[in-house]
Amino acid sequence: MPSELKILIVDDETNIRKTLSYCLAAEGHTVIAVSNPADAMEESRLRIFDMAFVDLRLGDENGMDLISTLLTDSPWIKIVVITAHASIESAVEAMRRGAADYLAKPFTPDQVKFLTGRIAKIRELETQIAALKENMQRIGPEERLQSANVSMQRVMELAKKAAPSEAIVLLQGESGTGKTVFARAIHNWSARASKPMAVVPCPAIPSELLESELFGHVKGAFTGAVRDNPGRIAACEGGTLFLDEIGDLAFAVQAKLLRFIQDKEYERLGESVSRKADVRIIAATNADLQSRVAEGRFREDLFYRLNVISLTVPPLRERPEDILPLSMDFLAYFSRVNRKNIIGLSEEARQAVVQYAWPGNVRELRNAIERAVILGSKDTLDKNDLPGSIIPATTALKIGDMVPLATVEEQHIRRVMANSSSLQDAADVLGIDQATLWRRRKSYGI
Repeated sequence: MPSELKILIVDDETNIRKTLSYCLAAEGHTVIAVSNPADAMEESRLRIFDMAFVDLRLGDENGMDLISTLLTDSPWIKIVVITAHASIESAVEAMRRGAADYLAKPFTPDQVKFLTGRIAKIRELETQIAALKENMQRIGPEERLQSANVSMQRVMELAKKAAPSEAIVLLQGESGTGKTVFARAIHNWSARASKPMAVVPCPAIPSELLESELFGHVKGAFTGAVRDNPGRIAACEGGTLFLDEIGDLAFAVQAKLLRFIQDKEYERLGESVSRKADVRIIAATNADLQSRVAEGRFREDLFYRLNVISLTVPPLRERPEDILPLSMDFLAYFSRVNRKNIIGLSEEARQAVVQYAWPGNVRELRNAIERAVILGSKDTLDKNDLPGSIIPATTALKIGDMVPLATVEEQHIRRVMANSSSLQDAADVLGIDQATLWRRRKSYGI
């Protein structure tokens, strides 16, 4: 059965508005009906619609002009033009301006149901395609939540219990433990699974752009804003917004996020109109938010709003029984991707991966196995195929040693991060911005 749509009706005839509203509401859709373009735009700014029925003649105004205006405000909306004065010319012009379909009056309930059902299927497909595109950008082995560790199993069970609710979930744990995998699982276990999930890596986006990325902006809101941007919140209407490493969220953005969590309202940059959105929040952090609250770097009221259901994902070193199964999953995937026939790990390699502390957790393990598969030349990975950082070295690396610059950089970043209380502190010591450190850390699997 097609999913429920949020539909806007714009028609100056009272009977048409009532008939269409009754027909669509009977099918389970949410309907708002107005009589003129001004009210239509007001509703469009207040709510997020999937579909709109627009009459071509709205008193003294032309409904054709409303098509591009609605699409500018909500690029995803599907507009169906309805008119008692149907012609080939008006149909062609409506399609040229971006209408999804054209319906001549008088129409029957069956025609409306068929058309709305088709639009609902298109919206579902668009959501699925967007999810597939995101999955393709995250090329890697299938993300599965499986564990033989009791602590990890307990967290998984709590996540399954929390998923069907509308409560905010705060995922805590070290970098690379799989908090993003948990967030996707919670979304997929929830009633919002058929709707979009947007992922916002807070440290990876410069703070001056993060507010626009989340809440959107209007054309001309700032230098470089050459077109309207609906923002991630609007784009995942009915779905889930995942804020990764929320502890690094700029203080100014924290206030706007708090308002959205409390009232489900927000404004786009450069616009004073309050908008509403139905979006669930899942947040993740590797920082101690309570310490940041005490330091004045994180809003206390926002912390308590986020800390409704808190799940702490254990680091890989605390669940050693998962290391080899994960290694074999990664080995199978990267062998297939790189067209190699590597079937396992030598005994020395197995001992090395189990005994290593994995400060970068699952992400570091994934990167280590990928590197080993690429460099390995036998049907079994040997200890020497693994990164040097995993095998205990007899001597410490020194400046001037005959090693690649990337090796020196990786070890330096690891040591600085190990002695820093936060990503921002490490970035300050290294003399680079937080977004650059985020990318370097990801590339080294730290």
